[in-house]
Amino acid sequence: MTGDFPADLRPAASTPAVTFASGGELLPGVLHLPAGPGPFPVVVLLHGFPGNERNFDLAQALRRAGYAALVFHYRGSWGAGGTWSWAHVLEDAATVVTQVRADARLDPSRVAVAGHSAGGFAALRTAAADPAVGAVASLAGFDLAELAAATHADPGVRADWVTAFDQELLPLRGTSGEALVAEAETAGDAWRLTGLAPSLAGRPVLLIGAGRDPLSVPAVHHDPLVAAYASARLEHHVFPTDHALSDHRLAAAATLIAFLDRHLVASGSTR
Repeated sequence: MTGDFPADLRPAASTPAVTFASGGELLPGVLHLPAGPGPFPVVVLLHGFPGNERNFDLAQALRRAGYAALVFHYRGSWGAGGTWSWAHVLEDAATVVTQVRADARLDPSRVAVAGHSAGGFAALRTAAADPAVGAVASLAGFDLAELAAATHADPGVRADWVTAFDQELLPLRGTSGEALVAEAETAGDAWRLTGLAPSLAGRPVLLIGAGRDPLSVPAVHHDPLVAAYASARLEHHVFPTDHALSDHRLAAAATLIAFLDRHLVASGSTR
């Protein structure tokens, strides 16, 4: 639906705060529940580094379309305990996707994961490792293996990335630009997203790139995935916008919802 829920539909729509346990810490989140009895298909939304764009507009659009949507914070970010690292992002994403299935308000057989930037990286890796994820979407996804290749190859590029990460640490704790680059370099090709192709074969995958993106440059972070994921049930777009999809947020929401309607709901939903 495109408007508000009918006033007499019960239970009413709600936006409860929720928490998830991961790595000995509690991760804060906000669950956007549609009106009605449920259980609802649910989309776990993964923000990137450091999380300035947390996709609450997508959560609201998804709720209006009948999906529950979860926005949460990884360890060491935006007040969550613990320390931030790329590995903790991956661990926390996998843990939360597992834990949402225990919520009686949500349908454990209809879980999707969508992420932006480094959240797109985490979404694809989470789905590849969890065959029960019904659909996955990456928006302006950032492949950390490509970062590692670039920083290994050129000390000047490495220094630039260390500085860039250092400038974004205010909402994070326990890390540094040097630590973030070094962690990506240590993982190297083991984190390359094209390597997920066998695990994503035959599964619904949405890739949205941004043509004016200076960070997740489509030729580096989008096009290779389009070629590698040919055996997936792949949908892909490049919008003429920036890294945050700043002037294509409505288009991004509509594209994501249409994708989920085809692949997550149509396979057994009564919505």
